[in-house]
Amino acid sequence: MTRSNFGEMSQRAAAVPTSATIAITQAAKAMRAAGEPVIGFGSGEPDFPTPDHIVAAAMKAAADSRNHRYTPASGLPELREAIAAKTVRDSEYENDASQVVITNGGKHAIYLACQALLDPGDEVLLPTPYWVTYPEAVKLADATTVFLDTGPEANFEVTVEQLERARTPRTKMLIFVSPSNPTGSVYSRQAVREIGEWAAANEIWVLTDEIYEHLVYGEEPFASMPGVVPEIAQRCVVVNGVAKTFAMTGWRVGWLIAPDEIAAAATRLQSHMTSNVANVSQMAALAALKGPMDPVHAMHARFDARRKIMVEMLNAIDGVACAEPLGAFYAFPSITGLLGREIGGTTVETALDLAAVVLEKAKVAFVPGEAFGAPGYARFSFALGDDDLVEGMRRLQKFCE
Repeated sequence: MTRSNFGEMSQRAAAVPTSATIAITQAAKAMRAAGEPVIGFGSGEPDFPTPDHIVAAAMKAAADSRNHRYTPASGLPELREAIAAKTVRDSEYENDASQVVITNGGKHAIYLACQALLDPGDEVLLPTPYWVTYPEAVKLADATTVFLDTGPEANFEVTVEQLERARTPRTKMLIFVSPSNPTGSVYSRQAVREIGEWAAANEIWVLTDEIYEHLVYGEEPFASMPGVVPEIAQRCVVVNGVAKTFAMTGWRVGWLIAPDEIAAAATRLQSHMTSNVANVSQMAALAALKGPMDPVHAMHARFDARRKIMVEMLNAIDGVACAEPLGAFYAFPSITGLLGREIGGTTVETALDLAAVVLEKAKVAFVPGEAFGAPGYARFSFALGDDDLVEGMRRLQKFCE
């Protein structure tokens, strides 16, 4: 067997880059492990421990031999029922447990949705800035991403006019995210309605990522598209999970809610890919959804306080402009005023340049905007301890003087 057909990876695998957010987080962790005093603003996960009652439920589940066996690929029936009920309560979206598929985190839900819906030649509309995984999931389905530029003047929100200009006979799906990672923008209920009605009228599928639904800080409440626009429900896949709301990123429990035939297709795919999500994690997720929300509210209050501190300290840097994020736990400042300067002995031309020199010399890690399709910007997570946040911002301020 020759080298050409043995020992080389597939073109598909070779074309997929490492997640930039994970790479930055891992680099910061490796430097800390080597004794470097690195402060990381890259991680997209709460710094809080999973609430005690959820951990207790998992410990109880681990001791129950029923959870030591295979269970349905689509998820435990009681968890699917709880998710359906929670979605009606929080999102006004009338759905049934048969539409719910439990996945190995939100990323897997996005991947399954793309695999279940997209074919080669299909086009997917994706507003920029975007979370790093969306275009890769589209690419892995052999479809094409069509990027739609937004900017701070529009609060990083796409408009119906932009969507209509980009629509072609090949347009199959819109990826819609509110609250947004990386920008922290939150679409108004009216904007959600207009976009949903446009998609329904044009028979375009919508993949709506609602993972940050409980992390909204302004006066504009979270609005779920199929809840606001019921007619889109038959062409909509909702992605969600327990990771961000309940500080459960490592438990790997997400889900998708889709029309029955798409949910069944996703289940068939998952049955061959992973089978069921770990039962102990599913039981922990069930405890999260059915338990008290007090820990969630406490985490929300801390994120809100950190958000205000971070925005103030970023805007105190000459050359940085940061709008107030109204959702998620990220600030997304423009750093164009720093570009072209000599900073730390290096002439910084791009956000990538700045991220590299700041990590090396100031021991501060953040994700450059290029990872999100937004050169000249940077993403800073405020999901880290209060003292580290302030110290990291102080280092950045001093370094950029």
